[in-house]
Amino acid sequence: MTENSAEKKPVKFYNFSPEERLAWLEKNSTLSVEKLNTLSGKTGLTIEQADHMIENVIGVFGLPLGIAQNFLINGAETLIPMAVEEPSVVAGASFMAKLARAGGGFTAHAGNPEMIAQIQVIELPEIHTARLLILEQKAHLLSMAAEIDTVLTNLGGGPRDLEVHLFEESPIGPFLVIHLIFDVRDAMGANAVNTAAERLAPEIEQICGGKVHLRILTNLADRRLARARATFLLDQLAFDQYSGEEVRDGIIAAWAFAAVDPYRAATHNKGIMNGVDPIVIATGNDWRAVEAGAHAYAARSGRYTSLTTWSKDKQGNLLGTIEMPMAVGTVGGATRVHPAAKVALELMKVTQASQLAEIIVSVGLAQNLAALRALATEGIQRGHMSLHARQVAVAAGAAADQISRLAAILVEENNVRPDRALEILSEWRK
Repeated sequence: MTENSAEKKPVKFYNFSPEERLAWLEKNSTLSVEKLNTLSGKTGLTIEQADHMIENVIGVFGLPLGIAQNFLINGAETLIPMAVEEPSVVAGASFMAKLARAGGGFTAHAGNPEMIAQIQVIELPEIHTARLLILEQKAHLLSMAAEIDTVLTNLGGGPRDLEVHLFEESPIGPFLVIHLIFDVRDAMGANAVNTAAERLAPEIEQICGGKVHLRILTNLADRRLARARATFLLDQLAFDQYSGEEVRDGIIAAWAFAAVDPYRAATHNKGIMNGVDPIVIATGNDWRAVEAGAHAYAARSGRYTSLTTWSKDKQGNLLGTIEMPMAVGTVGGATRVHPAAKVALELMKVTQASQLAEIIVSVGLAQNLAALRALATEGIQRGHMSLHARQVAVAAGAAADQISRLAAILVEENNVRPDRALEILSEWRK
């Protein structure tokens, strides 16, 4: 369910056909028909455009693009495009967003857009002296870095700090690593920090007498964190035979499992990324970088754990929080080259990277709750398999008017298998 902002009446968006959903978006967003056609796949990324993005292009590859609804983030109504192949993700996030509205929706904020370039210096006469020599020239090195990208500097970005880390024991002997902290504004920042590291390398060698080896950003962007929180009222959690207290306590117990056990935490955090990655992909950002940063951050204490927390307040309501690195941009790279990525940002009314990060972590928190709620009550398979059954029906060769009927039978039998789908279709054809 969602609210039609024009009529203020409940609309079953999920019951619409794709054409009806596009018509609804045309009426309830600022997107033109041309831009909606880009999202729908009628127009969009051409093979000629793709050929300029990567090597050896032979075509383009599509993913289902859905709209997550009901999200109220920092007081703003937000329609969220999600590119994902897994059933139940868009529906699960949308429903949890609906439950969150009674508690005020999601409150999110993102920190400074600071990325880290790592510069490895090896073959040093003595690393402690080398460290001091570099720190003595810190102001000089930062000044040099500020001149590398004057456009970024003029926008208020550029170098912010320089740190030196010692590694006295390694398979190749002692070496040091310089962290160049760079404010990249609304870019993801990889190109900016990598360029800065490359340019500073010869000067660093002159200062300390060592050899600069690797110089590249780290995807553990722990200076670029995004956070979100939400309150889920107790009466919103109850459903079927489950009381609000049962659902709340089950969710907290399921989270506690992930908090202490890395085997569970891996799947728990994968569920969070089910909500995160589809938006990163839809906006043309680097989902692999975001994944790497998330999992590294989850293990920052030396033990892999949950990226979220779940607890209850004095009134017994469920409280959820999330904190994770979020290195995404709204300028540069595929974000500004891919036609659908540009429209996706416009649909969300995003103009700054920080806004995008806040939206993404809010959806990650919602998707985490969707998974925990299912696990703690009816089991993950019921809702997931209902949607998966449609994929099985299509793969088995069901005609358009047979898909829903066949999927319903598979779910009713609790036997969502390709061989059973083929059996049923064979019986119908006889």
